[in-house]
Amino acid sequence: MPMKARTWAAWLVVGMAVAAGCRPADPTLVKIVSSLPRTGSAKQQSDTIVRGIRMAIEEAGGRVGPFRIEYLDLDDSTAAAGQWTSEAEAANARRALQDPDVMAYIGTFNSGAAKVSMPILNLGDLLMVSPANTAVGLTKPGLGAPGEPEVYRPTGRFNYVRVVPADDLQGPLSADWAKQRGVKKVYILDDNEVYGKGIADLFDERCRELGIEVVGHDSIDAKAQEFKSLMASVKAAHPDLVYFGGTTQTKGGQLAKDMASAGIGALFMVPDGCREQVFIDSAGAANLEGRCFVTFGGLPPEKLTGKGQAFVERYQKKFGELPEAYAVYGYEATCVALQAIREVGAKDRRAITDRALAIRGFDGALGRWGFDANGDTTMRTLTVSVVKGGKFEFEEILDAAEEAAAP
Repeated sequence: MPMKARTWAAWLVVGMAVAAGCRPADPTLVKIVSSLPRTGSAKQQSDTIVRGIRMAIEEAGGRVGPFRIEYLDLDDSTAAAGQWTSEAEAANARRALQDPDVMAYIGTFNSGAAKVSMPILNLGDLLMVSPANTAVGLTKPGLGAPGEPEVYRPTGRFNYVRVVPADDLQGPLSADWAKQRGVKKVYILDDNEVYGKGIADLFDERCRELGIEVVGHDSIDAKAQEFKSLMASVKAAHPDLVYFGGTTQTKGGQLAKDMASAGIGALFMVPDGCREQVFIDSAGAANLEGRCFVTFGGLPPEKLTGKGQAFVERYQKKFGELPEAYAVYGYEATCVALQAIREVGAKDRRAITDRALAIRGFDGALGRWGFDANGDTTMRTLTVSVVKGGKFEFEEILDAAEEAAAP
């Protein structure tokens, strides 16, 4: 049958399953579900997100309005795959949709996983708040693949928001930073996945606009064990900077290690998917020292102020360590869901979703911000850090508004 017909047939099957699987709701209970990669190499990052979620619920006293809160920490990865899978993410989304007590879904971590669960959750108007998705096509018309983002809204209604800036900020501003650093030639690599290739393509496009020569752009096989032959091509191109669109899990660390082994003296730049200690550990700190730069949409934990700084201090006191970059986003995403549920005061998924979408001037751990018409955060700040002494060291803030105003 035609693709559109097959798509609607799939939604009909899911809808019938929802109707068949529903049980009576508990009038005193509200459940909040998260769906994150809790198995495999992304576990360290998702651990801190989950801690942020739990802290938000604990600070609310385990209650929201007249309801007690139950939190379900679901895994969208498998031990066999070592990362998220479509099957696991779809199962989590269906489980949440079919449980009438679930009023919010915190996730996903990976943008590719969001493509799986967004249309499922949309069928039941269930609020989905992502602490980490950055792919532009999830929300922004005309910037993603054909049919995006409408394909994720089979009902035609909105139910997805995210508290982290999207890659149409991070990709271009990273290129602007490279230009300011005097970079004339770049070699671009990506992992050929939704997030990685998307941000690499945006970086590539902006580099060409700025007159930075793109001497190569290749997609790697993230299942490969090493990239020594690829590094021979990179070295021969004599780039000033190598940019990788991808994550720690898709071999960001191995690429850095192989660059160093090949004697490539170029700077190395990676996006927020690599801003975790595991990336430094996998690459080897010496291979990154002073030459690896990582971007992040928003402020890193050590630069948060006000309520954000207070969150970091509570986190450190509770867990004995500085939170990874996305912990505060897990916290903020949960605070958004709690506020929407509290203000509606009823177990009405559509009303809760609409209330979240209408948030403006939210005074939270990330500062004062709101959602725009697409469900995207109004925050427009990008930060750059450099690896020094085996840690990420803050370097500078790039503001999209300031960049746009520059001559």
